[in-house]
Amino acid sequence: MTKFKICGLTDLNNAKTVRGANADFMGFVFVPGSKRKLDMDSAKNLIESYRHSTGSGGPALVGLFADQPIDYVNEVIGQCTLEYVQLCGQESPEYWGKINSKVIKSLSADISIDNHLKLLNDSQKILDYDAIPLYDKFEKGQLGGTGKSFDWTSIEGFSDSLDFILAGGLNPENVGNAIKKVKPWCVDVSTGVETEGRKDPNKILKFSEEIQVLR
Repeated sequence: MTKFKICGLTDLNNAKTVRGANADFMGFVFVPGSKRKLDMDSAKNLIESYRHSTGSGGPALVGLFADQPIDYVNEVIGQCTLEYVQLCGQESPEYWGKINSKVIKSLSADISIDNHLKLLNDSQKILDYDAIPLYDKFEKGQLGGTGKSFDWTSIEGFSDSLDFILAGGLNPENVGNAIKKVKPWCVDVSTGVETEGRKDPNKILKFSEEIQVLR
């Protein structure tokens, strides 16, 4: 049964919508330069308000970072009670090992059929360090979150040997086909559930419905 993550949350109402949609993960962005970036204090206040409104349980909380100081990342983990960190930069396995939470490692590369074997090997190395690989579209000058998809045939068959998260260009209209085609452990969406740059509750619920049908 494919899990799903709604990423780039910035307000309480949408966080509550994500929980009501039975998402498995909700993501908060701490990457400098991102249009969805939260600072630690605003994220902490948002998460505390969310917990006060909804109680314990619900989606696991994920923080997105990119090549930021480990001490800062671990401070945010503690202050915001994050259960996962998604690393979107060039962080090394040594870096991953110092993170005080579970780790998701983004592979933002020119994913194509030509480097199928390299991508599979890189993914296995990530899993060997008890981290989870996430595949996203490479876009020069950006650290994920492009809202664009890549050639899914390049990762067909990966699910036979490893768990991974599929991101990049997903939306309510294509997520069902993506799940049928590559059978990811989890799918990740941000831009695809937005309208005019803001999270759209109706699209969040529709995205969830498309996944629930396949479960």
